[in-house]
Amino acid sequence: MALSLKKARQQTAALLVPAHPTLDSLRAAAAGCRACELWKRGTQTVFGEGARRARILFVGEQPGDKEDLAGKPFVGPAGVVLNKALAAAGIERDQIYVTNVVKHFKWEPRGKRRIHKKPNAAEIAACRPWLEAEIAATGPEAVVLLGATAAQALLGSGFRVSQERGRLMASPLARHVLATVHPSSILRAPDDDARHAEMARFVDDLRVVAAVKGRRKGA
Repeated sequence: MALSLKKARQQTAALLVPAHPTLDSLRAAAAGCRACELWKRGTQTVFGEGARRARILFVGEQPGDKEDLAGKPFVGPAGVVLNKALAAAGIERDQIYVTNVVKHFKWEPRGKRRIHKKPNAAEIAACRPWLEAEIAATGPEAVVLLGATAAQALLGSGFRVSQERGRLMASPLARHVLATVHPSSILRAPDDDARHAEMARFVDDLRVVAAVKGRRKGA
């Protein structure tokens, strides 16, 4: 029994989640998380942030360089894109909660820069209890999955954002779930015309979820 508990502790953060979690207690507990090896390279845990009873919860992949230094999610270039898209879609920032599948910045050096490196399945699995607890604590009407990593982490490895983006789906996660691209992908578009087109499509996806009405899941 002791061996199995030790193995569970090493593989996921499940044993670190407080018995009756609130966002404050979750954030405090996650600050010392060492459930995977990413804590060794990240500056700090970057926990979610936003409305305590969020209407919409947004899930990205992981914090980036600026988020790692600031300790806050979506404060870098992708966050700027997200904020612009939220405003265009008519979603008020104080009604949402933003977080990531993985709470530490995974990176590799390239000269003096720290370059994002995609988290692997074990790292995602280790961090998933934090995300599940955030969703339970905030009780959103809708969950928006930003990018393939977030979508596949919560909807299965066979899920394809390219085929299902912008469509409301029923899910145990929340009353509504919608997958779309990560805002960082818009920044990687090859030219201004492509960026404008991708931004317009992203805003259209967010307008779908902005129109969601009704009670929160479990209310």
